[in-house]
Amino acid sequence: MTPFPLNWNDIDDVLLDMDGTLLDRHFDNFFFEEELPRRYAALHGVQLEESRDTLMAMYRSVEGELAWTDLHYWTQRLGIDVVAMTKELDHMIGYLCGAEEFLQHLQQLEKRVTIVTNAHESGVAIKVAKTGLNRYVDRIVNACEVGYLKMRPEYWPNCAQLLGFDPTRSLYMDDDEACLNAAKKFGLAYLIHSAKSSSQLPPSPLAQFISVTGFSPLLNGRPVI
Repeated sequence: MTPFPLNWNDIDDVLLDMDGTLLDRHFDNFFFEEELPRRYAALHGVQLEESRDTLMAMYRSVEGELAWTDLHYWTQRLGIDVVAMTKELDHMIGYLCGAEEFLQHLQQLEKRVTIVTNAHESGVAIKVAKTGLNRYVDRIVNACEVGYLKMRPEYWPNCAQLLGFDPTRSLYMDDDEACLNAAKKFGLAYLIHSAKSSSQLPPSPLAQFISVTGFSPLLNGRPVI
């Protein structure tokens, strides 16, 4: 195991993804892949598998666009109140193991911490109300504020202008490979991949990034794959 190449003295800004990095992606996976297809099937009188295939095709049709994560867009398109559903199932929303401790550690280090999320503001508000995530960070920025999703190359220049961070002195952590690749192209110096995005799925490490399965490597200086 090689030493973890991270010196907190070289980092001013910490940019953190929300779902799959700080919060357990099991909620989102269940919501969009299981429960929403189930309700759509009941609404239209079709089999669950057909409903799931239909929704997956709908998701893919707008992937990479702001509509992809816009809960109001999906409410309109599906005829199901997706925001109300999110509130109904908020008991499933929670932190990944060690996430709160990591955020507290960043507070002690006096770093500027910003959550940068593709999630829609309506969903962010529900998750913040459930977890108190805003207590640990300086700001939460959703994709609509920036104008693009994080996997788009236009996102990062806009985000840097909005937040005023120096990419050479910033750390960014995400579970999404496309988002990390876009950040790398922009020149963000410290990139960490969250390999364990869901408590219910095995880790999925990436070879081209430092992949961690928890937060202890960022606290004690050694990676855990």
